[in-house]
Amino acid sequence: MIVRRALLLVAVLAMAACGAARPGPPALRAQVLGELPHDPTAFTQGLELDDGALYEGTGLEGRSQLRELDPATGVLRRAAPLPGRLFGEGLTVVGDRIWQLTWRDGVVLEWDRASLTLLRQVPMSGEGWGLCSDGPRLVRSDGTDLLRFHDPVTFAETGSVRVTLDGRPLTQLNELECADGQVWANVWQTDRIVRIDPADGRVTGVVDAAGLLPADRRAGTDVLNGIASLGGGEFLVTGKLWPTMFRVRFVP
Repeated sequence: MIVRRALLLVAVLAMAACGAARPGPPALRAQVLGELPHDPTAFTQGLELDDGALYEGTGLEGRSQLRELDPATGVLRRAAPLPGRLFGEGLTVVGDRIWQLTWRDGVVLEWDRASLTLLRQVPMSGEGWGLCSDGPRLVRSDGTDLLRFHDPVTFAETGSVRVTLDGRPLTQLNELECADGQVWANVWQTDRIVRIDPADGRVTGVVDAAGLLPADRRAGTDVLNGIASLGGGEFLVTGKLWPTMFRVRFVP
């Protein structure tokens, strides 16, 4: 009888532990809906659609640009080089301005959207990786497990949140896209895209995008990087030096 009671207690405790365990975020995949050509010389760092224009920030010292593309064809409409040897990173549109990060140069660039004219360079602490706007604030990644929040007018830092996946810090957060109250982030050096709740930093979905660009088209390319929300749950995604942008939906 004692043995039976002990076994019953163990079973009850095991069930309680299982019930208390928090399920992991749902696994998603990128369902391809269409393709657009992409400049294979573009070292993509940021991608964002706004008011009929697709804006792309590219990197590498001496080659970094702010670009405007036709969102229907992927064709380059115009481009502006970054000053000197600044290494461009992520970008986001805020009204008639565009903010563009630099990697380790300690500044963020503010552009006039209509003319693609550089207005000013604002000091920035830490590295710049990805950037998006959720409306009242800007969200920045810096390669760590932090998402940093900034004022959209002054770029002053206003707070931060640590990103966790299954309760553990998630680092290497790269290009960002704010959409429907969530933040989507490429995880550098992987084929994963994660969906983050900016309120608490918890990852609420993990996209496995492995194989999105087939192996026979990957020669000379770099990592997956670049997410632009198209609305209605659709996105454009691409990578550094990729020949293609993919219109996708993230599905179970």
